Amino acid sequence: MSAASALGWMSREELRWRVASGRWQRPCHGIVVAHSGPMTPKQELWAALLWAGEGAVLAGLTAARLDGLEGFSGDERASPPIHLLVPAGRSVRRKPPGLSVVVHYSTMLGSGDVHPSREPRRTRVARSLVDAAAWMGSDRGAQAVLAAGVQQRLARLQDLLAVVTGNVRLPRRVMIRATLDDIAGGAQALSELDLTRLVRRHRLPEPDRQASRRDSAGRRRWLDAVWEAARVIVEVDGIHHLDAAQYWADMDRDNDFILDGYRVLRFPAFVVRYHGDYVAGKIREALGLARPRIEIPA
Repeated sequence: MSAASALGWMSREELRWRVASGRWQRPCHGIVVAHSGPMTPKQELWAALLWAGEGAVLAGLTAARLDGLEGFSGDERASPPIHLLVPAGRSVRRKPPGLSVVVHYSTMLGSGDVHPSREPRRTRVARSLVDAAAWMGSDRGAQAVLAAGVQQRLARLQDLLAVVTGNVRLPRRVMIRATLDDIAGGAQALSELDLTRLVRRHRLPEPDRQASRRDSAGRRRWLDAVWEAARVIVEVDGIHHLDAAQYWADMDRDNDFILDGYRVLRFPAFVVRYHGDYVAGKIREALGLARPRIEIPA
């Protein structure tokens, strides 16, 4: 809580005594915590928000995680930094010594960007995801955030695009818009975005992405990429495909499509990412566009 709110029901001397005696703690100027033990993650968020002052909101990865984003917890050995967004024209005090805080400033922070009811106060999830992408340390990290946000059904594409369209000063704006266009075309996972770029870089025919097909038993299946005229399917496998149950489900699905006359190529995500020439060569062969065979490096 803020020290000012505590002074609404106790004297300044009593507040000083509680902090000095160790019964309470003061993580930063103007903020007190009404116990002596370690702060919980949620208390740290509240402390950072109160410290930043009027108009500040939790933002980026911090806000997106609160709204359900998974897979971006950072280094397990340390708490991830708390991202705050503050209206431009305001300056916050020196960073609190007990909290890892990153302060961002924006001229594009209106009431429509802030969720009206969720606490602690934070940006709406579409704004959170776009800001997180803009603030990531690499383009690949930015693409991963956007792909995960859509794949985990946290935000609609049209809402993400609206955020990008409305902020002409957004860092990585061109790349973020291109990534969202790729996702709109059906590539919803980062590995599938890698496949999309590979297809275009090697001038392969465009496939149907995240295509719905029924197997020989009539079951609906979702496929990463399909070249229907050539009866070729390409699947990109992330780490979850190493699970024994998932591995068998993949084989069972492949068997159904092979019996139905398709050729199925499967590649680990890292091979698509780092050995694109090899993957493109295999796809060319399957499509009847054979080029000299390329072996995967040892």
